[in-house]
Amino acid sequence: MSTSPPLKSGSLRRRTIVAVVALVALLLVVLAVVVDVALGARLRGQIEERLRDRAAAAASLVGTVDDADLAERLSYQGLAVRIDSAGGDSVVAGPSPDQLRDGPPGGPGGPGAGPADRSTPQPTASSDVSVVASEVAGDDDLVTLRSTLSDGSTLTLTASAAGIGDTLAQVRWIMAVSSVGVLVLAAGAVTLVVRRSLRPLDQVSQVARAIGSGERERRLHPTRSDTEIGRVATALDDMLDDVVGAEQAALDAEQRLRAFLSDAAHELRTPVAGIRAAADTLVRADLDGPEREVLAAHVAREAARASRLVDDLLTMARVDRGLELSCSDLDLRALVEAEVERAPLVHPSLRLEVRAPDAAVPVHADADRLAQVLSNLLENAARATGGTGTVIVALAVHGAAAVVSVTDDGPGVPAADRERIFERLVRLDTARAASGGVGLGLPIARGIARAHGGDVRCVDSERGARFEVTLPLAS
Repeated sequence: MSTSPPLKSGSLRRRTIVAVVALVALLLVVLAVVVDVALGARLRGQIEERLRDRAAAAASLVGTVDDADLAERLSYQGLAVRIDSAGGDSVVAGPSPDQLRDGPPGGPGGPGAGPADRSTPQPTASSDVSVVASEVAGDDDLVTLRSTLSDGSTLTLTASAAGIGDTLAQVRWIMAVSSVGVLVLAAGAVTLVVRRSLRPLDQVSQVARAIGSGERERRLHPTRSDTEIGRVATALDDMLDDVVGAEQAALDAEQRLRAFLSDAAHELRTPVAGIRAAADTLVRADLDGPEREVLAAHVAREAARASRLVDDLLTMARVDRGLELSCSDLDLRALVEAEVERAPLVHPSLRLEVRAPDAAVPVHADADRLAQVLSNLLENAARATGGTGTVIVALAVHGAAAVVSVTDDGPGVPAADRERIFERLVRLDTARAASGGVGLGLPIARGIARAHGGDVRCVDSERGARFEVTLPLAS
């Protein structure tokens, strides 16, 4: 037998809080990485832009200012400067690249000075020299701009990028401290929100415990059934309704069983008491002649009654358990006529009429069980009419079903009792005469008919009582 895997019952509140805080922490890490990369690229881009501005300003002075003087002016800004003229001469000024790796030189002439600083070369005359091409190179500590001028000379400017690392380190510390604070606040806020959001689940558990302790009428009644908690609450309410209904049905079934056993014991006690009394008299008294025959007949009659009741109880038990039918194709018309022909043997004063079609009515059924259904209905009609009435047995076909009706001219059945008479050991008359039934014939007839896929019902009739047996036709 397959079993479902065990339900994971860890704390939903804890798992939700941990998941949300972990998600926030991941987002903060992603944000820190993005800020670090973007800010580093932005700061490096600013250095490159400043070097391009210095190169463009220096190009405008080429030819009007001596290369050595121009290089000296550019070096005032903390740059390593190299000017290679078209004739092959080279001029170098400012700190070397190795010195710049240790950090930019301090003072107002550092690399952070703006273009309007007093050390920035300013054009003193018109020049036709311009920057033709530029190439940026470098590493984490240096940024080098190599510019080719229109006169064939080359200007190389190198600036320190060590300040970028310091700035990014400060930003990282700020982001780390801020992230810790955000995580603490997020954990507190998520805890409050989750606790409030999961409060309905606490209500569900409280109601479940209350119902388990005996308060069967308690229900959740969710305001919305299209949400997760609403669906759970609706399913729980439906389950509780089914459980309470099943519990009530079980109690009713137990009550009916007790009543059935009580009535069965009462019905059996009457013939058994008669048999015992007659047997005691036969044993103890010295009887002969007619008196002995009367007692013997009484014993036989009561024994037959008890035997019939036991047989009916066994048949009812088989109906409840599920009848084992021996079905075959048969003509329902012939079966009805045969049962009507046998009825006068038991009730010779009963007048019977048969109304059936000329053609055969094929059904796939158990002939013995169907004969028992018709026999029970005819026996019921005979009791209702005192054995001297008129009973009409009609057979008709309606669609895919065959309908056998048994109508008597007795007192009839009130509309309110037409379903109750199919309950076990129920009789509308209060007398429990020896010749009367015990109230199992109709339940047995209905059980057999339903086992065949049909039914037995008590319907309206112009006179007396009318019972209809419905059976599916053979395909």
